[in-house]
Amino acid sequence: MSPEHGARRSQVVMVEPALTQLAKLTASETHRLDRAIVAISVNPDFGTALPGTLLRDYADEVDGVRVIYYVTALRTITIVAYVEA
Repeated sequence: MSPEHGARRSQVVMVEPALTQLAKLTASETHRLDRAIVAISVNPDFGTALPGTLLRDYADEVDGVRVIYYVTALRTITIVAYVEA
């Protein structure tokens, strides 16, 4: 990676339950959630591993958002299973 390029972001995909939740959010909530998803796509390790699963739980107390997700083996795709804002 050349010095002028930042870290590669993973592609974010939302599954049906997350899409259903997203559809219920206001514009402000969606904006706050978007910032969290961008942070996760840059560094999937931000979230806390949920014991006994592949899932991670990312909660941002300042923005009041929560994202449950998992990352593919090659860390190129982040799959969002649940969102809350």
